[in-house]
Amino acid sequence: MNFAILAAGEGSRLAQEGVELPKPMVKIQGEAMIDRLIRIFNECRATDIYIITNNLTPITQNYLRELQEADEKIHVIVKTTPSSMHSFYELRQIMGDGKFCLTTVDTIFREDEFRQYIEAWQQSDEDGMMAVTDYIDDEKPLYISTTPNNVITGFHDSEPQRYISGGIYGLDEKSFPVIDKCILEGQSRMRNFQRQLVKDGLKLRAYPFSKILDVDHASDICKAEEFLSHTP
Repeated sequence: MNFAILAAGEGSRLAQEGVELPKPMVKIQGEAMIDRLIRIFNECRATDIYIITNNLTPITQNYLRELQEADEKIHVIVKTTPSSMHSFYELRQIMGDGKFCLTTVDTIFREDEFRQYIEAWQQSDEDGMMAVTDYIDDEKPLYISTTPNNVITGFHDSEPQRYISGGIYGLDEKSFPVIDKCILEGQSRMRNFQRQLVKDGLKLRAYPFSKILDVDHASDICKAEEFLSHTP
């Protein structure tokens, strides 16, 4: 299965709070977040790994090019995009068909839960499987409504639900016409793409994780390290 990483954000909040490294290079327990994801994906037997980063951070660009030269399964796009949805659209141009897992670069999760999620997605006959969590520590969470058996019925900005999005998306090529439509219509943001998936009738299932964190602020680095240090 293929994997993909959205790493084209500017990480402006981290920079404003004194974090000197670009977000993909920020270390959690001594390991850069981009390295952590690549390692975990490889442990999940990744066929190919697709990464997009912006053209504003030479440190990240150079590092990813070195990784690409060392590992033929890593494919890198360097392009500044207006939103994460546009970043996914760029990756879509070079990704093959079949199931894939797309994540944001700063998503922090338990590795055992992620492996179980990937196994469930590989065995699923649905159109998508979204990682969700009931741990809410986000400034603008994307709430997810579901049926009792976790079929996703909607994505909401301001209607509190049990779960929020964890920034981990299991999809396949059926999502490509949807992202193309979103771009053509001038939409932006991944949450609007997810809403369009539901509108277009794709069957999506929520897969609960115990906890998923995003690293948006300097204080989140400590939160992430504490979380992982207590992970069994």
